[in-house]
Amino acid sequence: QVQLIESGGGSVQTGGSLRLSCLGSGRPLGIYTMGWFRQAPGRERELVAVINVPGLKIYAPEAAMGRFIISRDNAKNTVDLQMNNLKPEDTAIYYCAAKETTGNIAEGSSSYPYWGQGTQVTVSS
Repeated sequence: QVQLIESGGGSVQTGGSLRLSCLGSGRPLGIYTMGWFRQAPGRERELVAVINVPGLKIYAPEAAMGRFIISRDNAKNTVDLQMNNLKPEDTAIYYCAAKETTGNIAEGSSSYPYWGQGTQVTVSS
């Protein structure tokens, strides 16, 4: 099975930026639809952004608010999430996930069988 490891999380002030990276091993990420999700304490896990095999991208406005950019580099076997103008409400554990390229690109977290361990993002005022 593919293994996913997130990195790049940390603590920043409001307005700062972070770049999260998901490194795949075991299998090429290029054969998967890749998603970034986040979960804050007391809240359900929510979609942040998705990128499919051809490179089509979908963002969740209520989560990203147009401030995030998802990208993939198949040569490096990575999927990144550039996060700009961070706000306290962005504080959460961020997860990288993968699924086989079947079904709707907008499917939720339950359709992703492969997950990383998560990386903490904390945004303070």
